[in-house]
Amino acid sequence: MQDETLLMMPGPVPMPQRVRLAMSRQAINHRGAEFAECFDDITRMLKPMFGTENDMLILSGSGSAGMEAAVANFCPGKKVASLVNGKFGDRLYKISKMYAGETVELASEWGTPLPLEQLEAELENGAEVVTLVHNETSAAIKNPAEEVGRLCKKHDALFIMDGITSIAGDEVQADKWGADVAIVGSQKCLAAPAGLAAVSVSERAWENIAEWKPFYLDLASYKKSAAKSQTPYTPAIPLFFALREACNIIEEEGLENRIERHRNMAAAVRKAAEVWGLDLFAKTDKFHSYSNTATGICYPEGIDDSKFRGAVKKMGIEFSGGQDHLKGKIFRIGTMGATGAPEILAVLSAVQRTLKEQGYEPAGCGVQAAAEVLKV
Repeated sequence: MQDETLLMMPGPVPMPQRVRLAMSRQAINHRGAEFAECFDDITRMLKPMFGTENDMLILSGSGSAGMEAAVANFCPGKKVASLVNGKFGDRLYKISKMYAGETVELASEWGTPLPLEQLEAELENGAEVVTLVHNETSAAIKNPAEEVGRLCKKHDALFIMDGITSIAGDEVQADKWGADVAIVGSQKCLAAPAGLAAVSVSERAWENIAEWKPFYLDLASYKKSAAKSQTPYTPAIPLFFALREACNIIEEEGLENRIERHRNMAAAVRKAAEVWGLDLFAKTDKFHSYSNTATGICYPEGIDDSKFRGAVKKMGIEFSGGQDHLKGKIFRIGTMGATGAPEILAVLSAVQRTLKEQGYEPAGCGVQAAAEVLKV
């Protein structure tokens, strides 16, 4: 463990030892009582993290499988308005184009506020489904799920919300916000291994499910199986045991405490960037705010992304660069999962040292400023 790289990415994230050990056991009958008990435990513990009383379905597949399941089951034949201000909003848009009767992209520059006025116009023009990424880690911006849900309710449209990097790390109130379908991935704020997606589905969504559905991602079959505490197809059993242990840890910590810890970690990273004299990438307004599970920081002139992150990785710490057209322009530090003050201060110390070594002199000590935010 001493030689392991510290992952400070926007997922996957470091897994607690208890979670890792939960996978180290013999296989069991996935149609037996022991698996059913595990399934029930997970669904019970996930619902408060989603803020829902709706059906909870668990798929053996990544968060993208959850995204595709949501679109494939509820968008065929419908007009979809896809909100896009980052890579994962764009992914939902691309999936929607494959399945929907018509898809309209409502885009802004990555990391900038979404065009909510255009959304209302499209809803008035007959859009039946809206897709949104609540927390867009590619640009480190948190989008206004509550406001989007309000507009959807006003115009009687279904609301599909990607909560993959906010659920269990920030406040999510799927029912209150009117999210008919919400999605989470196991390897983000839950701090479990990658490979599972959970999807909550409202009664209103079930009433609007498409006649044509995919085979493996047919959510109606997952609902039928969930009533018997099972999945329709062979589940990734070790991942289920790991996810249950991760949820147990969240329950022990307390969801509100966990959310507050995530907020404090992100605030500490943002404070360090400010003291260093570096700009945050995301642009906020009254509806949009900085992500509490990832922070995007703009590189100063003269810093090469690959050399910079490579130097930090040699110190045993890994974080993310920009994606697509943002490669070389920003770096992103994840603040999600089971990490805390020691990990935050470690990555910030490595960043501050490397900035100096590669020719940028920070305006002040970001590590000390972050420690003050973290109260350590």
